Amino acid sequence: MKPLHKIIIEKDTSFNPIWIMRQAGRYLPEFREIRKKNTNFIELCLNENLSSEITLQPLKRFNLDAAIIFSDILMLPYGLGQNVKFEKDFGPKLGKLDLNEILKIDESHFVKKINRVYNAIKIVSSNPILDNKNMIGFVGAPWTLLVYMINQQSPKKNLKKDFFNDKFLTNKILLIIEKFLKVHIKNQIQSGANIIQIFDSWAGLIDEKDLPEYIYVPTLNLVNYVKSLNVPVICFPREIKNYKEFCDFVKPDVISIDYNVNPKKILKEIKIPVQGGLDPKILLNDKETLKKEATKYLDIFKDHPYIFNLGHGVLPQTDPNMFDYLVKTVKNY
Repeated sequence: MKPLHKIIIEKDTSFNPIWIMRQAGRYLPEFREIRKKNTNFIELCLNENLSSEITLQPLKRFNLDAAIIFSDILMLPYGLGQNVKFEKDFGPKLGKLDLNEILKIDESHFVKKINRVYNAIKIVSSNPILDNKNMIGFVGAPWTLLVYMINQQSPKKNLKKDFFNDKFLTNKILLIIEKFLKVHIKNQIQSGANIIQIFDSWAGLIDEKDLPEYIYVPTLNLVNYVKSLNVPVICFPREIKNYKEFCDFVKPDVISIDYNVNPKKILKEIKIPVQGGLDPKILLNDKETLKKEATKYLDIFKDHPYIFNLGHGVLPQTDPNMFDYLVKTVKNY
């Protein structure tokens, strides 16, 4: 069976590869064992032995086509010296953004601070379990990272009222984010990642008139950079209204869709390979429902290059047996 990056490049429809967002993590009992003893999430991501072990856990259980490094998009602000911590039942909390301090950070300082992420990728990509499978690295999109860095927490429903007040600050931070994302991408690829996914978790928050400035242009710059390193790039502009316009402008190798999107509309409008779509909550149902819903996506995209995935991350309360059933359903299709 061909590895995923070749399927993407050749737009192959002969089979549907599968990997799942957040496949390494909270629904696996073996992950929860590790997490119990390692309460600081950032430190866990920076523990190269544990993060590589966590990355490989789902591949030891399930017949997946790719490993995705156990890390976080907020490694970028952390590498730039902004304080980042995760609070239980709240999510990420970021410290005050000091532009003068961030401007002092150079590439070597940034790489040194998060170098253990790259070491973990090296460990995973050299593991024999990855023979003929892919190593996926990832970053947050510039807009989503801008949101976290200025908002200092998840925006959930809205941004701070004064988010766009300081135009100089937002533009300056956006340029810094783009510069260091390229450094982060380059180091992941040099360490063994052969696909990069760009997660724009908060793309749905922005007004249509602001899409070119905050989403299309900054993401296009990153996509072009990844392509220049001869590695395919997947974009996930979550909850964006117009996927066709995004693809026409940004031109990723693969577009990842969320579960609020009509897959038939995507099939009509989009020529490039498509990934994802299934609502993670379907995995909390019975096997019959899961098979029916998964097969719906496989049927729709049967003549279109398609990577099976969810429309967002696997939920913590998911039964690993249901996850296994999903993988087998896709593999036996």
